[in-house]
Amino acid sequence: MQPNWQSYIVGGAVRDRLLGIPVTDYDHVVVGASPQDLLDLGYTQVGKDFPVFLHPTSKQEYALARTERKAGRGYKGFTVHAAPDITLPQDLERRDLTINAIAEDSNGELIDPYGGQQDIQQRVLRHVSPAFSEDPLRILRLARFHAHLHHLGFYIAPATKALAKQLVDSGELKEIAKERLWHETQKAMRSPSPWIYFTTLLELGALQQLVPALAKLLQRKKNPLGTLQAASHQLTDPDERLAILLQALNKPQLENLGEALRLPKATLQLCVQLSMHQRQLTHYPELNAQQKHILLSNCGALKNSSQLERLVKLIGLLHSQGQMELPELSFSASLWQQILVDIGAALVVKPQDLMAQGKRGKVLGDAIKAAQIEAIAKVS
Repeated sequence: MQPNWQSYIVGGAVRDRLLGIPVTDYDHVVVGASPQDLLDLGYTQVGKDFPVFLHPTSKQEYALARTERKAGRGYKGFTVHAAPDITLPQDLERRDLTINAIAEDSNGELIDPYGGQQDIQQRVLRHVSPAFSEDPLRILRLARFHAHLHHLGFYIAPATKALAKQLVDSGELKEIAKERLWHETQKAMRSPSPWIYFTTLLELGALQQLVPALAKLLQRKKNPLGTLQAASHQLTDPDERLAILLQALNKPQLENLGEALRLPKATLQLCVQLSMHQRQLTHYPELNAQQKHILLSNCGALKNSSQLERLVKLIGLLHSQGQMELPELSFSASLWQQILVDIGAALVVKPQDLMAQGKRGKVLGDAIKAAQIEAIAKVS
């Protein structure tokens, strides 16, 4: 690296190391360099809004030191200035929270102009500057970091909470792209305390604007996030956690919510199937062979049973009513074994045998279905 410019590790990598959390991603800020300086060393520029580069071998991100000035509404309404004369403190000042505004130089020395280390020790989420209230995306990030660090005792500083509510009142939350809303929500669903993300957004009045249908669902229930909280100790998959949260909604409500959050197709499908089939799955042993066949077919289990296996696991957690006790986990295991027996019986039926009898088209399909139902009846 050239002697007239310097790079620093910044943000989450420094924060998590100080907290004793494993570091998986590294971001760097470069002070005193021009875009050409990095291009000459083989870095690849990415992004259009501001100069960010990928290291030629590690592929870690290196961003030129920059400042931001509010120039319009929304999280994109900023004018970005990146230049060699931007100092490290100026770059750190534009960051959202003090715990994310600590830098580390090549010698391991920390640069902390805004008190991030003290806030880490005191377990407080605090804004770096009043500019926090200019970017609506910071509402989602604040809620996500609260979910990420809640288990370590972190809370939101009162002054930061006041700024956040001021931002909510500004009406700029509607400027957040739906894709970005899901991006932040999905990250929160991977956190140790995903229910805190929604609790925080509700308290700030943000969820009511961002996803009104979800806000109404949570507000009308006595302990709306209790099941998610209990299930999160057993589940780590963000889609499964979301399905647990939304299982009380019907299919049209889920489809509307899927549009509001821009849910991926597979995520929405899991949520819909849990909502539609949880009652029948819970009472699966009481179904007759025809009802079982319809259920297995609707869940696609006669072609691929992996999705149904996930549903049965979630049913077990819901059946426990959030207690996560061993007998309820055994309920899932017992139910799944019975379902596997029925699937195995149905798959013994060979379409080729029926085709050899001259059956074709709809007649063949009906014959396969009847034979599979009969096979299930024999093992039930």
